[in-house]
This record gives sequence, structure tokens and C-alpha cells, in this order.
Amino acid sequence: MSSTAIALIRLLRPHQWAKNLLVFVAVLTAHRYADASSWRAATTLFAAFCLAASAIYVVNDAADLAADRAHPDKSKRPFASGALSPRLAWLVAPVLLALAGLLAMRLPEGAAATLAVYVGLSLAYTAVLKRVLWLDVLALATLYVLRVVAGAFAIVVPLSPWLLGFALFVFVSLATLKRYGELAMAEGRDLDGRAYRADDAPVVLAVGVAAALTAVLVFALYVQSDDVRVLYARPQWLWLVAPVLLYWLARLWTLAGRGRLRADPILFALRDPASHCSGLALLAVFWSAL
Repeated sequence: MSSTAIALIRLLRPHQWAKNLLVFVAVLTAHRYADASSWRAATTLFAAFCLAASAIYVVNDAADLAADRAHPDKSKRPFASGALSPRLAWLVAPVLLALAGLLAMRLPEGAAATLAVYVGLSLAYTAVLKRVLWLDVLALATLYVLRVVAGAFAIVVPLSPWLLGFALFVFVSLATLKRYGELAMAEGRDLDGRAYRADDAPVVLAVGVAAALTAVLVFALYVQSDDVRVLYARPQWLWLVAPVLLYWLARLWTLAGRGRLRADPILFALRDPASHCSGLALLAVFWSAL
């Protein structure tokens, strides 16, 4: 494979596509495991989100060219390193968005509309929001939640307020964790290109941990609700989700404070053995509750 082809693949950031697996959450929470049509719709949506996300990354890399060249890690990106011309962004991004739109047309209107909102918010984040104090965190969290919402629309199931509340607080915590990790790695310096100063770290820590604990509380309230008995024969097993979630979130926050969480928290979790064990434990608990 030529160096240009490798650079093009890196430009699309396929490793980031793992985040789009969130579109399958509704298939699992609605217990549509054996429904082939639900899996097909969610897979189509996954592909559309991957294309749209890559388009946004291309635009972001072109817009952040100067800042990326000054960053020790981001300077290796294809545009910043000179492997590809930044002008290529205005060809690649529209093609990717067009392909994403074609896939979305095969899905229910709600899923296609949610994808469009995702693209619009992503562009707003790239252009403005990522430099606005706390709005950047809320925007990042919303981008995650929109994937879950789109997945529910794609398979035509009602949006659970419990799932929405839980997802919102979990992703606010993880988005805040990303900023806190960056502050920890900055070692007393303000964040370049962001609205956070070094002395904001205690507040960022407090908000992020509070959001994590609130997510666990929302899940605990869900376990006590009447809604849980509709889907689970043995809902008492779900209480075990709380300590697993607390362990996982507390561990991530501790590692971030030590300056060891350099990547996006979700991407970090995909490579972290302890996170894998936590995920398997959660699967075992949900399976026991069925």
C-alpha cells in the first residue's frame, strides 16, 4: 500500500469509529437480539455515522492545521505532517457526507434527522464550541447521546427516559474526564486552544465525578422502577451494575489525575484490560437478570 493511501486512511481516523457502536445500544436495551431487521438498520446507521464522523475529522484537521503542527502528538496527522495537502479536505469531506446521507435515506426519518443534527453540532463544535468554557463538554456529551438516540429511531423503539438520563450523565462525565486528563498532562499550564486554565482542574474534577455518581444513581432508580420488570425476569441482579460502574468510572478518573489517560476515554477503555473485565462483568449481570 502506498504512503498516500496509508495517509488517506489515517485521515479518516477509522479507530474512532468504535464510538459509533453506541448506535447498537437500543438493539440491546430493547432486547431485539434475534431481530435481523433491527441489526440491519443499526448496521446501516453505524456505517452512516462512520462516514459522517470521518468527514468531520477531515474538516477539523484542516481547520486546526496551525495548532496541530505545534502539538507533539497531533503534528503527526496527515495534514499537519505534510503527508497530504489540506486542500484535499474540501473534496473528501463532501463526498463522505454525501455517502452518509445516501445511507441515511434508507432509514426512518428520525434516524436520518438525528444524524443531520449530529453533523451540524459537530461542525459547530469544530468552528466555535470547542473553545467555549463548558459548552465544549456539553457538546461532546450530546454527540455521544445522539448516537444512542439515532439507534432507537433506526429500529423504531420508544426512547427510554431512563436510558437518556443515564447516557447524558455518563457522557458528561467522560467528556469532562477528557478535559481533566488534558489538564493533568499539561502539568500546570493552561490548555492551548481551549478555555480551561490550570487552576480550573479542581472544578473540572468535581463536575466530572458528580456526573459519574449521578449516572450510577439514575441506574439505581431505574432498577427500582416498574419499567425494569417489563424487560427483566430477575431485576434484582441489576443492582450489581452499580459497583461495577463505580469501579470503572473511579478508576478512569484516578488514572486521568495521574496523567495516564492520554487518549479519548472511550478509546482508552477499548484497549484497557480492566475496562474489558468490567464490560464482561456487566454482560454477565444483564444476562443473569434476563
